[in-house]
Parts: sequence; C-alpha cells; structure tokens
Amino acid sequence: MFDAQFRPLMDHLLNPVGRRLAGCGVTANHITIIGAFFGLFAVICVAFQLFGIAFWLILLNRVADGLDGAVARASGSTDFGGFLDIVCDFVFYSGIPFAFAVAQPENAIASAFLIFSFVGTASSFLAFAILAEKHCISTDIRGKKTFYYLGGLTEGIETILLLLAMVIWPRYFILMAFGFGLLCWVTTITRIYAAYREFGD
Repeated sequence: MFDAQFRPLMDHLLNPVGRRLAGCGVTANHITIIGAFFGLFAVICVAFQLFGIAFWLILLNRVADGLDGAVARASGSTDFGGFLDIVCDFVFYSGIPFAFAVAQPENAIASAFLIFSFVGTASSFLAFAILAEKHCISTDIRGKKTFYYLGGLTEGIETILLLLAMVIWPRYFILMAFGFGLLCWVTTITRIYAAYREFGD
C-alpha cells in the first residue's frame, strides 16, 4: 500500500551507494545473495528465540533487497537477477513465520495460516506479472522492475513492518499472524478482481 510512496525516498538514498558499488565491480546478484544469508540467519535466530539479533538481521536483509536494485540500475539489470531477487524475497517472507512455529509449537497454526496467506498474495502477484508481460503492460510507479508490480493492501513495506513487529513483540505473534493473513486475502481478492478487469473476456 505504501511502497509507491516510499520508493522515491529509497531510490534517493540507495542509488548513490549502488553506483559506487557497481563501480567497484560488485553485482546486484552479489548483494542479493548476501541479503539472502542475512535472511537465513534471521530465520535461525527467530527459531532459537534470539529476537534482538533477528531484528537487525531482518533490517540488513531488507537494506540488501533495496541495494541490489540500486546496483542493478547502475550496472544494468538482468532477467536472472530479477528472478533471484524475488525468489529470495518470498522464501525469506515465509521463513520468519516458519521459524516462529519452530520456536514455539503453539504458534504453528497461526504460522501456517500466514504462510498460506502469503501464497495467495505471491501467486496473484506473479500470475498478474506473467499476463502483464504477455499483454505488454508495464509500470514504473514502484521503480524500474523486472516484473510488473501490482499493488495491494499488503505490499513490501507492510510486510517488513510486520516481521519487525513480530520480533519486537513475539508474544503477540499469533494475533499479528492472523490479522495480517486476513489483510493478505483482501489483497489477493483485489488482485483477482484487477486481473479480471484487465484480462477478463
């Protein structure tokens, strides 16, 4: 919901760093992989209930996620880079709820519901992107992307805030997981409607 509003600010902050890294020979894929390791370590920390460390690792993962795009804009994006970026994002997003289930079994149903809900938002996002490519539809409202980015109530900023809130207040995980999961289904339904409006016969 807020990604389009935050995008110009993030680009303004990260693009100079991206240009400098690209000039040093660092590729966007390097940053993506480093960010993926931060995300993996965050998942492990949540599983062991090391929530303070997980907080900073989540932030580092998200900074890397923005920085790889800045490097790609400076050096040229690739299809594989876009593919790798989005796969790492979706694995990370589902990894944190999974880790909460590992940490405390009583979180398992809420974790499963949130991951189930993420599948709805992820599949509706990617399916729309595939059809947008087929119909030569593009947008740069969220910056220049490899995929068409269809908005919704629960986008990247909201998901990041959720994950950070979960590690700050882990005792409220179940409430947050069910609440955000329901919002994800609102996003999925609105995306289905948008696809029907755009591509329906």
